[in-house]
Amino acid sequence: MKHFINTWYPIILAFGCLLYSVGLGLADRTAEAQYSAHWPGTILLFAIAIRQRRNS
Repeated sequence: MKHFINTWYPIILAFGCLLYSVGLGLADRTAEAQYSAHWPGTILLFAIAIRQRRNS
C-alpha cells in the first residue's frame, strides 16, 4: 500500500482538486472554480519535474 501511495499520490491529489473545482462550479461559485481548476495541472507538472530531477 505504501508503494502505491508513493507512486500515485500526485494523481490522487490532482483528482481531489478536480472534484473540489467541480463542486465549486456546481455550487455556482464560478470564480473560485476557475481559480482552482488550474491546481490539478500544476500538481501534475510539478510531479513530473520533481521525478525527472530525482532520476537524473
